[in-house]
Amino acid sequence: MKKLFAYIPLLLLAFAAKAQYYLRGEITDEKSQPLQGVKILLHSKNQLFFSGTSGGFGITTNKLYDSLTLTLEGYESKSVKVNSDLWQNIMLKVLPSNVNRNRPKLISVTKNLNHTSRVKWYIDNETYFQLVENEYVNAVKYPNTGFSLNVNKASYSNVRRFINMNSTVPPDAVRMEEMVNYFNLHYREPEKNDLFRLESQLTSCPWDAEKLLLVLDVNARKLDLSRIPPSNFVFLIDASGSMDMPNKLPLLKAAFQLFVKNLRPIDTVSIVTYGGTVGIWLQPTSGSDKEKIIKSIEELTAMGDTPGQSAIMAAYTLANSTFIKGGINRVILATDGDFNVGAATEKELDELITKERQSGVYLTCLGVGMGNFKDSKLETLAKRGNGNYAYIDDLKEAEKVLVKELTQTFYAVADDVFLNIQFNSNLVKEYRLIGFDNRRDAVSDSSIDLEGGEVGSGNSVLAYFEIVPASDQLFKEVTFVKDKIATVDMRYSLCNDTTHLRFIRDCPANFLEFKNIDKELQFATAVAMFGLKVKQSKYIKNADWMDIKTIASESYNPNVFLQAEFLQLVDKAEAIYSKKKKKKGKAD
Repeated sequence: MKKLFAYIPLLLLAFAAKAQYYLRGEITDEKSQPLQGVKILLHSKNQLFFSGTSGGFGITTNKLYDSLTLTLEGYESKSVKVNSDLWQNIMLKVLPSNVNRNRPKLISVTKNLNHTSRVKWYIDNETYFQLVENEYVNAVKYPNTGFSLNVNKASYSNVRRFINMNSTVPPDAVRMEEMVNYFNLHYREPEKNDLFRLESQLTSCPWDAEKLLLVLDVNARKLDLSRIPPSNFVFLIDASGSMDMPNKLPLLKAAFQLFVKNLRPIDTVSIVTYGGTVGIWLQPTSGSDKEKIIKSIEELTAMGDTPGQSAIMAAYTLANSTFIKGGINRVILATDGDFNVGAATEKELDELITKERQSGVYLTCLGVGMGNFKDSKLETLAKRGNGNYAYIDDLKEAEKVLVKELTQTFYAVADDVFLNIQFNSNLVKEYRLIGFDNRRDAVSDSSIDLEGGEVGSGNSVLAYFEIVPASDQLFKEVTFVKDKIATVDMRYSLCNDTTHLRFIRDCPANFLEFKNIDKELQFATAVAMFGLKVKQSKYIKNADWMDIKTIASESYNPNVFLQAEFLQLVDKAEAIYSKKKKKKGKAD
């Protein structure tokens, strides 16, 4: 009998070890709204779980009493002790710094400026955000400025579409940073252990002899495609009635079929379509089964209305169900952006995608079409979805985005990337950031909230500053000033990691006359001048079309089709805008 009593504690311990409890509950915000994608760390197992779309969770544990730590971007982390027999109602508070996170965010920061206004442009039923062009800033009073980096290139191909249609371009469709970076010029491999390489060049300004140009060049490391982890792609394809045009759904079908040819056996593809209804068109399929994927794409037809909101939610749900931990998880939305069922405004889409991005799934937007093209909506989705945005106007562009620049488009090396630059006011009197212009609704907000961007593998991102030197003679008598002209502090996060890293470099006053700088930088400058010209910027009045053509023809690479095509585009634009100017003169 004594031996039996001695075994009882051991039996109780064994029973407790094998006992299973089901820890359940719901996570909400301060307004009792459910929070999806909350990271839930179960301390007893040291395992990570996530809350579902309704904020609920259910976790098996062998502990009656346990503890959790909950984290979600934009909310205060919380640790709680729990009783597995009880339903858990857990509330997370919004971080004070994140109260305005759903307001329009800035992509560049300047201070104390009166921004010029401009009449709103309309082109058929297309929509573009109204942009406020950056102006000159006093470097003594405000030596610091910041801007977001991203790999969006949609604006150039969209501008090309207008020019090829023999039409002027809506000024707000011209995003200067996307124009310049369309060509991925002047790429230089980062040093062995660095993720980024930053170079700068100071030169004369070809459209204003009294100014200088400072060119920043940020290069991201190239990923080895053979070493890239498995990818989980969900194609979210708009098959609604508005897509029933040759330059819409048929073009996208051809584009995706090109992309599929580069899939690896370790990659997974799913297809969600929306046109009248939302449905899973293709269940998760291995990249080795290319024929099956291509056949399912070919069978797509356009019909019905456009339930964009429910389609986006369905795509993210599918992406989360096939989520590859440590892999690449991305939804690729292909549409003209004309959502007419469910969330449709930019604000509604902003709020929707901000919730969905918490899952760690990235978003790429591919825009197509004309007439009812919704550029503003796709730009909103891409920025809020931790992703990028391209406009496909023909099959060559599809091949560029989905094949030739595959890793740049779909494989990010860092996100939430932004630069802060501090100018040396001993050398710089005033400066102006070209491009990275803010939406008017963001500028009108009294709070400043800088939004970082995503940078893809092997990207070269150029940024231009117009400089008013502190002295007219400062750079005319010497080619190199010992003092630095600026210091750049780049901050970024590794993908799926909220920890910010820093990369700091000085910009030497390494002045060279424009004709002596690298040919690729000369060509990029010609593209910048072209963008300013079609944008009808007040800062390019001293340059004419011949200046652009001369610089481009002397610096382009004839072996690169897109650079040769640019020269033709300048000729076409000159004819369009010169004709418009003559008509205006007659009217006057």
